[in-house]
Amino acid sequence: MSIPMTASSALNAQARESKSSSIAASRYLCFGGFQLDTQRELLFKEGSKVRLPGKVFQTLVALLERPGEVVTREALREKLWPEGTFVNYDANVNTTVNKLRLVLGDSPDQPAYIETIPRLGYCFVGSVERRTEMLGSAASAKPPAVPALAAGAAAVAQKVEAAQVASMPDSENAWSLLRSKAWVAAAVLLSGVLIGMGIAYLAYRA
Repeated sequence: MSIPMTASSALNAQARESKSSSIAASRYLCFGGFQLDTQRELLFKEGSKVRLPGKVFQTLVALLERPGEVVTREALREKLWPEGTFVNYDANVNTTVNKLRLVLGDSPDQPAYIETIPRLGYCFVGSVERRTEMLGSAASAKPPAVPALAAGAAAVAQKVEAAQVASMPDSENAWSLLRSKAWVAAAVLLSGVLIGMGIAYLAYRA
């Protein structure tokens, strides 16, 4: 028995769908040579992963979500240190922003990304593009082609060996066939090792 959807539940479903679409549409925040993956919480610079401490990452997200607007120091404090956390907020906000500038190669005197607004907070002054897919080498990174090439080479070698065996006298066929099987087994083992190296490479890149 189906339960009719009320107006309230329909609105909630639409809100969830809208929120999901909004998140997907803005997963990647791109600026300069950087791309921020908000779902995986990773920053890439020209395709290479850049390691960011948690609070530095959160600060960057807060600024990128409101480009051209002032993000107050109080807003950063509330985002980074929940109520009841006992730290020197002013000093920690300064340190966190300075670490972020260092990662981005930015300067407080001639900011390309983060401008200090005296007595208020900070403003992201760069251009931010929201995308659903990552651009550049970080997105196009593929496993090395070595395993596939090795497997293909093994198949070709097997065919060549079989042709050679077929052209030999019967007295030599048995020994050649044994050598062929041994060679193919070694090639398959090598292919397996190379595939493992490829998987390890992908895991490292991720």
